[in-house]
Amino acid sequence: MKKKEIKIEYFEYDNISELDLRDVTLINSAKEAIRSSYSPYSNFSVGAAVRLANGEIIIGSNQENGAYPSGLCAERVALFAAGSQFPGVAIEAIAIAANAKNGLRKEPVVPCGACRQVMLEYEKIGKRNMKVIMYGENDSCYITKDVKSILPFAFDGGFLK
Repeated sequence: MKKKEIKIEYFEYDNISELDLRDVTLINSAKEAIRSSYSPYSNFSVGAAVRLANGEIIIGSNQENGAYPSGLCAERVALFAAGSQFPGVAIEAIAIAANAKNGLRKEPVVPCGACRQVMLEYEKIGKRNMKVIMYGENDSCYITKDVKSILPFAFDGGFLK
């Protein structure tokens, strides 16, 4: 038996003023997307924004349904919208923000496993790394340089061949 470790690299920022203006704009778009969330069951409203290589920003918000799990996460709404509106255009970055019952989450929000898997697919489609920006209250955030950083032992289409 061999014991091995998986380490991930991410950056933690206490304030978004430390970030590039393009990333601040993306975070603000994700925060704005929260407004269109339909989340009457969980009361957990999520907004996501993706920045494409052509400069376009596409937003999405979580959409719930009384017949769980018929809803869809904000990240996948934004990614699928980007893929349908701009097929083949690489995604540079995704930003995610969320409100719980009492306002913005204090800790940066992280994507679920299903969203991470879809994000990985869009990295593959775009043939480039996708920066992942996870935003929290008080302008704190975690940033990874790619999706694989938050999805170790990733499953991809290579397994299906």
